[in-house]
Amino acid sequence: MTESSMTRTGDRRLPGDPTPREFVERTIRVDHAGEYGAKRIYQGQIAVLKGTRHEPLLRHMQEQEQVHLDTFSRLIAERRVRPTAMLPIWHVAGFALGAATALLGYRGAMACTVAVEEAIDEHYRAQNEALGDDEAPLKETIERFRQEELEHRDIGLENEAELAPAYRPLYAAIKLGCKLAIRISEKV
Repeated sequence: MTESSMTRTGDRRLPGDPTPREFVERTIRVDHAGEYGAKRIYQGQIAVLKGTRHEPLLRHMQEQEQVHLDTFSRLIAERRVRPTAMLPIWHVAGFALGAATALLGYRGAMACTVAVEEAIDEHYRAQNEALGDDEAPLKETIERFRQEELEHRDIGLENEAELAPAYRPLYAAIKLGCKLAIRISEKV
């Protein structure tokens, strides 16, 4: 790639938009928070569905989320990014969401997974479009994690998420809540 064809983070920045550094910090902050929340959701689901045939599947997804969280924790330290102040809230809310949806049965847990992962897919996709070639390693990490989140969504769909009680309103509420948590974590 030649220097002139290389895109840089912030190339399409408008007045009032965050600086490239601020954008990267927000990206790392919110992704760290999201992966923390995802880990807690799976912990809540496992607490309820422990000993069922779905536990190994939930543990597999939780393990992947832990790798994502560890990566963003490392980036928080390396890049000296302030984590969100909302982590104590996400600690409780993530576990509660996971446990509550699992109490609806495994289909409820899978519906939660589908809604969360689709919100994260949209979020990661937008981040990758905004990051430039100057942030190639971060872009590659986000894309790899996005593919794993899509795998989780597909697992949810394969495990009858759409047959959960009140699937449509449950899905919509969870996805909206995720988008709200993303916006809050970017700034707070």
